[in-house]
Amino acid sequence: MPLIQTPRLILVAHLLFLCFAEPNAMAQERAAFPPIELANIRKIKATQISEPIKIDGKLDEPSWAKANRSESFVDLITGSPTHLKTHVSVLWDQTHLYLGYQIEEPNLAAKFKKEDDPIYQDNDVEFFIAGQDGYYEFEINAHGTIYDGLFVWQSAYETSGLAKWPQFDRTQPNVQSQAFNGVGYTKHPRGLRWAFLEWDFSSIQSAVHIDGTLNDPSDTDQGWSVEVAIPWKELAMLDLSKPRDLPPKVGDVWRIDFSRFNQTKDPANPKDSGGWALSPHGVWDSHIPEVFPYVTFAGPGH
Repeated sequence: MPLIQTPRLILVAHLLFLCFAEPNAMAQERAAFPPIELANIRKIKATQISEPIKIDGKLDEPSWAKANRSESFVDLITGSPTHLKTHVSVLWDQTHLYLGYQIEEPNLAAKFKKEDDPIYQDNDVEFFIAGQDGYYEFEINAHGTIYDGLFVWQSAYETSGLAKWPQFDRTQPNVQSQAFNGVGYTKHPRGLRWAFLEWDFSSIQSAVHIDGTLNDPSDTDQGWSVEVAIPWKELAMLDLSKPRDLPPKVGDVWRIDFSRFNQTKDPANPKDSGGWALSPHGVWDSHIPEVFPYVTFAGPGH
């Protein structure tokens, strides 16, 4: 039976893919919340900058060299080290949040080229920015193709005022949304979200840089890098019920998840889930803001 789809291939297909990619995902539910020890949640500093950043994927500005590079990503479920390295760095200024990924990948591959294609079926890197009322998801593959969406807690949808925004007004026939209850963790204390996957963060900037040859398995590649610029003003939608400073102040702490998903697992490690993150989640689910890493906004040179 064909899946019921909106004009965009969205959540049902994504959930089926994740579950088949990790067959025991639904069995990983834990009674405790959050599903990992708080002491195991990693931290990273975002360095304030004044020089301009050109979004070309190369990460060659001096600011990136001085940034606090993260520890290498670990397995999403177990927290174990992975056989390929992945790092992220975070910069910020008065207008944008900047993310830079360095991804070791000996066989660069990507097939999807159209925006909002199911690039989670390629190798990709992702981030989730959490707010009081919801969170934003962004995915990108080695072609530079983007898949993104906004998830709003149903309990906050009306009270926050987001329901009055035309692009999120569910009473309008042109606004697509659906209920979402997580992937491998379906007992979140805050309950269901509304997933707005037809909506796109149009002002975000992103680029990739390839160090090797894409879709050529005859050679060995070094990897790829990703550069993203997110305008602060557009993130107000995440915190309408309790607005936070945009841009943040030095010392503010946000929760942002950084992850990588792979179609080829480590052949030497049968426990490799294929999903890696800066900080482990304990379950096969990226949609748990309470386990996202802590990002502290530091001043220049920190």
